[in-house]
Amino acid sequence: MAEYQNIFTTVQVRGPAEMGTPIESPIWGGRDGTPFFSYWLGKIGDAQIGPIYLGWTGLASLICGFIAIEIIGLNMWASVNWDPVRFIVELPWLTLEPPGEEYGLSIPPLAEGGWWLMAGFFLTASILLWWVRMYRRARALGLGTHVAWAFASAIWLYLVLGFIRPVMMGTWSEAVPFGIFTHLDWTQAFSIQYGNLFYNPFHMLSIAFLYGATLLFAMHGATILAVSRFGGEREIEQIVDRGTAVERAALFWRWTMGFNATMESIHRWAWWFAVLCPLTGGIGILLTGTAVDNWFEWGIAHGLTSGEVQEYPSSLENPLFGN
Repeated sequence: MAEYQNIFTTVQVRGPAEMGTPIESPIWGGRDGTPFFSYWLGKIGDAQIGPIYLGWTGLASLICGFIAIEIIGLNMWASVNWDPVRFIVELPWLTLEPPGEEYGLSIPPLAEGGWWLMAGFFLTASILLWWVRMYRRARALGLGTHVAWAFASAIWLYLVLGFIRPVMMGTWSEAVPFGIFTHLDWTQAFSIQYGNLFYNPFHMLSIAFLYGATLLFAMHGATILAVSRFGGEREIEQIVDRGTAVERAALFWRWTMGFNATMESIHRWAWWFAVLCPLTGGIGILLTGTAVDNWFEWGIAHGLTSGEVQEYPSSLENPLFGN
């Protein structure tokens, strides 16, 4: 059975609960919670749940995040006159809007954008505290800080959208509202207002890295699953102790495209592609409205497009059936 294991026939190994690397007792205690196992979580990952190390940064992050969600949620609920049914049904359309343009960067009344500003403050504090927690946990365990810096790339895009660019534009009204569909509407309106974001070269790079990261992760994930019957999931061990899984995986890509990444370098490729997606996207957003007012006109000026509008017929002829 183990010889043919794959994503559909995962073998769950059960043993004594892993308590983790011993650590010095911090002020806030140690790792909390009695470990237990979940069969269904074991279908998609490690079946063990707990213990967890929270620490003061983790606790502060959760408190700030809870306050932010409460502010956003209660404002949305109040917008439907505290009707729980309407709140659930209309949730995708509900929103908490930033202050109007007339307030600039000042602090407005709560009902006119003040709640948005307060929610944004606590949400940002929560995210930054969580980043500090990730960084400190990695250092405490002797790990590299790659995960924290990858998270920082996503935080960069978040800060550009909700803080850095609005400050540079001189008004909170340029920021993104809190809401599902209203966030999407903002994105569409933003692109239209500044001459189609698709002509933004940094947007192009961001999409290229998005698709590239997706492809690289899919290629690598598929490769390891394909050699899992030969112990391919122990890829880190096989970097220094080569086994049949690594050799077969390398041969596959050597035969397929003449070149293969190593068990280590494929992770660096995927990490950089994923990190550069929000990094370049944030640069593109930051330049919009500050350095470039119309990306379509910018594209014409720099030879990116001729500026001619293509007209397509409302109906195309079918060569087999006439119309």
